[in-house]
Amino acid sequence: MSVWNQLSSSAIAQCLLKAGTITSDLPPEHLQHLNHREAGVLIPLVRYQDSWHILMIRRTASERDYHSGQVAFPGGKKEPSDPSIIDTALREAHEEIGLHPNAVQILGQLPSHYSVSAYRITPIIGVVQWPYDLVLAPDEVARAFTMPLAWLAQAQHHEFRLRTLPSGHTVPVAFFQVYDNELLWGATAKMVLSLIHALQTNCPALMNEA
Repeated sequence: MSVWNQLSSSAIAQCLLKAGTITSDLPPEHLQHLNHREAGVLIPLVRYQDSWHILMIRRTASERDYHSGQVAFPGGKKEPSDPSIIDTALREAHEEIGLHPNAVQILGQLPSHYSVSAYRITPIIGVVQWPYDLVLAPDEVARAFTMPLAWLAQAQHHEFRLRTLPSGHTVPVAFFQVYDNELLWGATAKMVLSLIHALQTNCPALMNEA
């Protein structure tokens, strides 16, 4: 069994206490010029076939959605009625995939990710007992699926490609290999890599894993 799959939820929570630095879709020197809105996403970890998997969604194709058809995490912008960014992520997960907040054991969070769509996104990590009877909101979510954490952690499964954004900036963008006919890339891929880096850096059992 992979060392990744031997981690307990409590060990993951401990490792997240020292999670690293912010990530961004834009060069750091451009962040100060943008007015980012606050958002939260849930990174749900599930145990499937004795392995850690990350639960993800593919957004419904829509002309109104900047991230139409992309692989993502359940989440969205923080509303004034949300007591905290954790509540934002849990509320959005409930609305988008029918995941009740009481079904999520919060383990911690990662530093913010600044997206090209002008959001400061806080990734919240939680464990969900699996299987779970998800109810997808069809106007927002086309599919829910999982990817193995150990597979995502293998360096040969991702790369960075230079892309020119509508703003004219050329930036490195993370792309994973296609898994289960799904392409994980962009901000969601960077947040996955941020989680992997935090665990590899702070979990003693993973420090020799690459």
